[in-house]
Amino acid sequence: MKAAVIGLGYVGLPLAVEMALAGVEVIGIDIMKDKVKNVNAGKSYIDDVPQDILKRVVKEKKLWATTDFSALKKADAVSICVPTPLRKTKDPDISYILAAVEEIAKYLHKGQLIILESTTYPGTTDECVLPRLEQCGLEVGKDFFLAFSPERVDPGNKVFQTKNTPKVIGGITPACTKRAVELYGRVFEKIIQVSSTKCAEMVKLLENTFRSVNIGMVNEMALMCDKLRLDVWEVIDAAATKPFGFMPFYPGPGLGGHCIPIDPHYLSWKLKALNYYAKFIEIAGEINSKMPEFVVEKLVLAFNEKAMPVKNAKILILGVAYKRNVNDLRESPALDVMELLKKRGAVVSYHDPFIPEIHEGHLKLKSIELTKKAISGFDCVVIVTDHSSFDYKQICDSARMVMDTRNATKKVKTNTPILKL
Repeated sequence: MKAAVIGLGYVGLPLAVEMALAGVEVIGIDIMKDKVKNVNAGKSYIDDVPQDILKRVVKEKKLWATTDFSALKKADAVSICVPTPLRKTKDPDISYILAAVEEIAKYLHKGQLIILESTTYPGTTDECVLPRLEQCGLEVGKDFFLAFSPERVDPGNKVFQTKNTPKVIGGITPACTKRAVELYGRVFEKIIQVSSTKCAEMVKLLENTFRSVNIGMVNEMALMCDKLRLDVWEVIDAAATKPFGFMPFYPGPGLGGHCIPIDPHYLSWKLKALNYYAKFIEIAGEINSKMPEFVVEKLVLAFNEKAMPVKNAKILILGVAYKRNVNDLRESPALDVMELLKKRGAVVSYHDPFIPEIHEGHLKLKSIELTKKAISGFDCVVIVTDHSSFDYKQICDSARMVMDTRNATKKVKTNTPILKL
């Protein structure tokens, strides 16, 4: 059995490694030469892929990488794990998927299985992928097989990783589903079959829309508690004691990562084409996108109360990754907070043990060393990402003022003023 994985990023590389561990010979394909070089050298650039495991499967010749799509000739199965970003207009950009499908079409052969994993809107597989592959003269479900299986990667999760996260699969035909299950059943501990590719596509969007809407609701609760002079964290903790009918979500400075801030817009866009306005999705997106502004406005008010201008104030952003304990900067709310502070004239620095440098837009910064002396030199420390490696007691005791957007200082006793979200 030989399988190809197109796209060796946060989704593709872990999948390729798990396939190799399951005894499948894997060809990794990526247009980025650096990724291909690192894979072939056994060097992991993804936190969730242990370097010793990658080295082992490469050494055993179970996995090798290339930029040459002609390697697809040798593949019995192909998994597409390419990015699906949003355009500035919030429209889905499936150009990476279409480019991958064009390459697959050049080398499509009888018996080949194609599985799309990239998150996209319902209907992409049968409306965009299938017609191009059928142009090759082969019949789906008979000559070749096509399915959708949504990625469910949660970077940094130590409990649920690629292998033990249940895998949803939906094929164009029952035969397509069967073939995809035969392959992925060797790799994943549990397979969930659904009736169609469109259903499988919708499953992924429901999962992340559920999180987006609930985070939007609790972020609005934080705004309301601020108006009412209530501690939103105390309210949530008390509500979470209810043993039924309540699931705690927590507010923050905004949404980050490649899934939750983006995926719901795929569903909203698709529904607009059907003359349906997805109100919950749009409202949640609006609230979540405004949280960085709320953080900065609250900080400005705190400075005003101290008769200090934000202009020229030295502010340290603590943590810039989009979530704790990962090196992923994609869509991080820290970037928006930093940009907004710089626009107000603040002198912004940051520290993040996972992100040594930032080169995003107008932000060209390096992570500073976090020492007591360095912390004491700032007018305020803003905790944006609550990495577990931070010594919050030491940080608070060394700082002049702290703004905590993650409730990371919940158990810290200090004389330093702490602002909560």
